[in-house]
Amino acid sequence: MTFESEVLITQDPETPDLVPSESSAASISEPVGAPSFPKVLRRRLDRFFADQNISHKADRTMWVKIAVGLAVLVGAWIALYALRSDSWKFVALYLLGGLAQTFLLLNIAHDSNHNAISSRPRVNKTLNYVFDLCGISSYMWRILHHRGHHSCINLHDEDDALSGRGIFRFTPHESRAPWHRFQHIYALFFYAMFSLDYVFFRDFESFFFPSHDYLKRANHPLREYAVLVAGKAFYLIYMLVLPVIVLGKSPLLVAGAFLLVHLFVGLAVTLVFQTTHTIDSTYFPTDRGEFDNGVYHIFATTADYATENPLVGWLAGGLNHHIVHHLCPFVCHTHYAPLTRIVKETAEEFGVPYRQHPTMTQAILHHLILLKQLGNENRF
Repeated sequence: MTFESEVLITQDPETPDLVPSESSAASISEPVGAPSFPKVLRRRLDRFFADQNISHKADRTMWVKIAVGLAVLVGAWIALYALRSDSWKFVALYLLGGLAQTFLLLNIAHDSNHNAISSRPRVNKTLNYVFDLCGISSYMWRILHHRGHHSCINLHDEDDALSGRGIFRFTPHESRAPWHRFQHIYALFFYAMFSLDYVFFRDFESFFFPSHDYLKRANHPLREYAVLVAGKAFYLIYMLVLPVIVLGKSPLLVAGAFLLVHLFVGLAVTLVFQTTHTIDSTYFPTDRGEFDNGVYHIFATTADYATENPLVGWLAGGLNHHIVHHLCPFVCHTHYAPLTRIVKETAEEFGVPYRQHPTMTQAILHHLILLKQLGNENRF
């Protein structure tokens, strides 16, 4: 099956008015007289799977990653209760479980969110509950990530990923506050709070006090309100309550371990994503129609990093191959590396700028450079 034929049938039946189809995330309609870059690129990406005679869903590597991530998470919690360790060993095992959560969020939950793991929707939906296992509403993440990011990359007041909550100025099209002069200094501190924000505030705000029009117009199923409450309760009970009641650990010790886990999860997840769209070389469009074709929009607003480093790709769920992810969000990330090489070669052939950094460290540096620029001047 080619990408084009699958694109037409991947609209999520459970949230048809909130989640765009994958064709809207990577449109290939081409204006008359325009270069053939989008069509050639799509044809070459299609041909890769046809020539290799492989599925664009999960391969053996992906299933191994799923098994490893779940095994480490479950194993850490079994050891936590079986060994009844002292304080330092407790924190170490607790943190290991947190590292497994980070791995699952980036590698499993994100792919399942895009229906990229299996052709069977039930498999993707089941694995998507990894978000709820980590204290985040899988239902709301799906809406915000698809409707509030993939369909409007780097658009001010539309892209939810650019919501700085007044703390950050992420685009040149929003007003600058005095404290933004220091945002490149305090950024990492607040990024570390990212997952705590989602667990305790962001999900509830999105459900009950929505800021986006598409959320205000939404009629969420009652079932999702129940899942929200049940998911949060389950997460807080197994992360905070049971270690105190069953293991007899100090509430202060458990709270400290909980905070340590979230500092790591928040910082890791935020940096993996922020370094792909908000760097000093990416573009911030003023409206959706600024580009004649969605492919050009993706190339202008998105950047890759460390694409030749398999370890980074393995740990970050392939999200360092971010241009391919936006071009083919329904493709499992374990296929991204060869697809990125096709993207690079085709972009060079047609003279389309391809943004990348050789290492994640450089990508983080250029993200902080952008924050400094936006905090001190109107960057247009």
